[in-house]
Amino acid sequence: MSTTGILTAAPAGTWQLDAVHSTVGFEVGYLAGTFRGQFRDVAAQLQVTDGAATLAGAAQVASVDVKDANLAAHLQSPDFFDAERHPELRFTAEDVSVDGEVARIGGELTIKGVTRPIELTGAASGPLTDAFGNERLGLAIQATVDRTEFGVSWNVPLPTGKQALSNDVTIVGDLYFVKAG
Repeated sequence: MSTTGILTAAPAGTWQLDAVHSTVGFEVGYLAGTFRGQFRDVAAQLQVTDGAATLAGAAQVASVDVKDANLAAHLQSPDFFDAERHPELRFTAEDVSVDGEVARIGGELTIKGVTRPIELTGAASGPLTDAFGNERLGLAIQATVDRTEFGVSWNVPLPTGKQALSNDVTIVGDLYFVKAG
């Protein structure tokens, strides 16, 4: 685990997600384009100790936000996330490393009751003090997963024989953390 970048500069302790300024979403190929959605109700905590860090977070499936209410309901059904039986998506990581501004986070993602290892990569920024005296840091991270490995297999065939929805889904997070007091 690297000891450069934000991990050595960030004060040890608990950093809470600033949910107002953070986003957690997904992108998936659909027909001739990319379909995007996000989760409005997310929580996460970054724990920094002696140059090491862990990360844990969750998104409430019922908070999935797309541009159509019927589609949001379909995403919450057993065809996709199955919100009734699996109300949240979870991520935990014991391997958070930052080298300069490059972040690598190895952890486990749980969707629909299925847990798989993934690695998020991206950029880290901070720490810095905001205009109100709060210490902040940020992570802009993403990973691509095969949704069918998590039991999310709904699809519809097109006249060409191809499927309407890609199996590869990119998970995207712009996370802003505030040092707990």
